[in-house]
Amino acid sequence: MLKTVLIAFSLASVAAVPAGAAPCRDSKGKFIKCPPAPAKPVKCKDAKGKFAKCGTPGATPIK
Repeated sequence: MLKTVLIAFSLASVAAVPAGAAPCRDSKGKFIKCPPAPAKPVKCKDAKGKFAKCGTPGATPIK
């Protein structure tokens, strides 16, 4: 019983790794250069530490 569970777990973990690490492909299945990841939006806080709209007076970007 334990052997069967260990074998099933190891097969599942091995099968999941290549799917996440696959390079980008086009609609025909050919390898292409992956597009750059989207930039994270900038968030700002005011002097009191509350989130504020960037561009308002006293707002500073979070690092």
